[in-house]
Amino acid sequence: MTGIENDINHIYRLSSTCIIIINSKLLCQTQITTIQFNKNYCIMFFMSKRFNNLLKIMSKLRGKNGCPWDKEQTRESLKPFIIEEAYEVIEAIDEKSPENLKEELGDLLLQVVFHAQIAKEGKEFDMEDILTALEEKLIRRHPHVFESPHTPLYKRGEGGIDAKEVLVQWERIKKEEKANSKRESMLDSVPKELPALLRAHRLQDKASRVGFDWKHINDVFAKVEEEIKEFKSAVEEKKPDEIEDELGDIFFALVNVARFLEINPEDALRKTISKFISRFRYIEEKAKEAGRELSDMTLEEMDKLWEEAKGHGK
Repeated sequence: MTGIENDINHIYRLSSTCIIIINSKLLCQTQITTIQFNKNYCIMFFMSKRFNNLLKIMSKLRGKNGCPWDKEQTRESLKPFIIEEAYEVIEAIDEKSPENLKEELGDLLLQVVFHAQIAKEGKEFDMEDILTALEEKLIRRHPHVFESPHTPLYKRGEGGIDAKEVLVQWERIKKEEKANSKRESMLDSVPKELPALLRAHRLQDKASRVGFDWKHINDVFAKVEEEIKEFKSAVEEKKPDEIEDELGDIFFALVNVARFLEINPEDALRKTISKFISRFRYIEEKAKEAGRELSDMTLEEMDKLWEEAKGHGK
C-alpha cells in the first residue's frame, strides 16, 4: 500500500472481508489476514487472488458436486501424501531444479490447503486461522527482531544475538508457551515418526542447545572409535542383542559427527544412495551391451565397471 496511504478514505471490515475505498472508488473487496493501524496509514496483508482461488477450488472439489476421490479423503488417508510430497520437495532441491521445486512446493501446499478445508468443514479452524497462528508464533519467537505485538508497527531489533543464541531463545519461548506446557522434556517436540537418522540428528541438536554437547570434534571421533571397538567385541562374542545395540550406538555416534560438522546425515546418506544407484545402473547397462547377465559376471568384473562409473562422475 506504500504511496497511496494518504488516499485511503475508508476501510470497512465485515468478518474476514475487507472493502477498501480510495478517492471515493472501490479499490478491492477481498479476504484479509491482518489489519494494523498507525496514526496516518494502515498496512494490510491480504491473501492474493490466486490463493483465494486455490481455497475456492479445494472447497468445490470437496463440495456437493465435487470430485468423489477428494470428497472421501480424511486426515488419516492423506498422511502418506504429506510425507511423499515433502520428500519430493527435497528431491527437487537436490536436483537443483527451480521448475521442479516450484511444482513440488505447490503439491506440498495443496496438502496444507486440503487439511484446512477438512478442518473448516468440521468447524474447527480454517486457513485464516492457520496463517494467523503462524504469524503470531513467528513474531513471538523472534523478540530480537520484532517489538511487542501490542505496538502498532514491528521494528527490527538492534542485533547482538548470534544464531546459536537464537535457537536457545526459541526453545525457551517454545517451552513457556501454553500449547507445549504438557511436554515433560524438550526432546518431546521431536516427532517420533521422523526417519531414524533425521530424528537422531534433531534430538542431538536439541540437547546441544542447553550445553549437552562435545567441546571438540576429536572427542566425537573418539566416541565413534569407542563404539566400533565395542561393536567388534560383541560380534566376536556372538551376542546378537549386543551386536544390534552396539551397531545402533555407532550410527548415533556418526550422526553426532555429522551434526558437529553441520552436515545433515539424512541428506548425506540419501546422496550416497543416489550415487550407488547411478553406478549400479552403469554396471547393468554395460552388462546389457555385452549381452551378459549380472549373475554370470564375476565380482572383479563388476568392480571394474564400478570404478569406470566413478571415473565418469557417476
